[in-house]
Amino acid sequence: MKNVKCCKCVRCGKEYPAAPDITTCECGGILDVIYDYEYIKTKISKESLAQCGDPTMWRYRAMLPIEEDTVPQGLRVGGSPIYEADNIARNLGIKKLYIKDDGINPTSSLKDRASAMAVTKAVEAGYRTIACSSTGNAASSLAGNAAKAGLKTYIFVPDRAPKGKIAQLMMFGANLTAVRGTYEETFELSKKAIDKYGWYNRNAAINPYLSEGKKTVAHEILEQLDFETPDYVAVSVGDGCTIAGVYKGLYDMYMAGLTDKIPRLISVQAEGCCPINTAVITGEPWTPQEENTYADSIAVGVPRNADKAIKAIIDSDGICVNVSDDEIRAAQRYLAKNAGVFGEPAGVTAAAGLIKLSREGKLDKDATIVSIVTGNGLKDIESAIQNCGAPVSCGNDLEEFEEKFGLA
Repeated sequence: MKNVKCCKCVRCGKEYPAAPDITTCECGGILDVIYDYEYIKTKISKESLAQCGDPTMWRYRAMLPIEEDTVPQGLRVGGSPIYEADNIARNLGIKKLYIKDDGINPTSSLKDRASAMAVTKAVEAGYRTIACSSTGNAASSLAGNAAKAGLKTYIFVPDRAPKGKIAQLMMFGANLTAVRGTYEETFELSKKAIDKYGWYNRNAAINPYLSEGKKTVAHEILEQLDFETPDYVAVSVGDGCTIAGVYKGLYDMYMAGLTDKIPRLISVQAEGCCPINTAVITGEPWTPQEENTYADSIAVGVPRNADKAIKAIIDSDGICVNVSDDEIRAAQRYLAKNAGVFGEPAGVTAAAGLIKLSREGKLDKDATIVSIVTGNGLKDIESAIQNCGAPVSCGNDLEEFEEKFGLA
């Protein structure tokens, strides 16, 4: 890969060749893919992107860690819409708000970006079986993308995972294990199995290429905004891989000379499970927390990508905000009613953070903000129904209908 220099440990700084199946540093630290941006500048520009006919995440392959002759695998990922939300912006008291709806990806979450990268690297390395642990979205995403690529999958999820995600996994033909325990226990079981059987490891905290797939959401945001850099990008945070990927994508575009600054990140976690934000706010090393939130996709008490996430927040001069489950529920209803975007609980947590910051008077009135919705609300229908209530029941009677809606 001419565009990649090496993989470098974010903890000790040791460098490794960028092999397709590389995992973590010998010190246990997470690796970061280091690029040759001078070379990348010769391969990508605003003009070349405008002429590119590929609408998927692979339009940014000049900034992605794949060989020049590699054929991308998996589903059609990327190209998700970004919506202006002027009414919400006025209510928040800011200049401009954009909603990036990544819930329209093939398996309905941003995790498809990571999984498309994972199956591409697995095929590149010659693997036929790929595995991961997940709170749900990464699992269904991997299963779908692997099915398209012809790979066998072993998937591990906590048994609390929503039925919508379980249904996806089963339909995609995954070898699924619902683990009686926490996400940490689920992760440990997957690690034992992967180590024993030598499967390709899709776990985001182990595989440095996963955040490289996720970062394409940031590439898209900046291109969709005609390279006018927003002031802030708000992200829901669980294990830290997504916010680390978003920062990497923003950094890529800056280093490639396509934008003139890097936006500040807004890291939003659930109050019942916020180890990454707690570490940034206190300045102390992160410590495990209980997984006490109904937003299952970000209920990660032992974040495996904490180092990259914390560095991304600090390097961008970011803001941390924690929100309650009630604030997440309110944001889910508010975003759907005022922007037409139906996100799952974790998917709208970033928006919940913006609403809270506005209520506390902490948003700059001249700010332009992008809020990323990471997963579709259909992933967790039970939570949505509990949140918004049951429909009005009515017989085939116009008078009864008028009475119930106060139209009579």
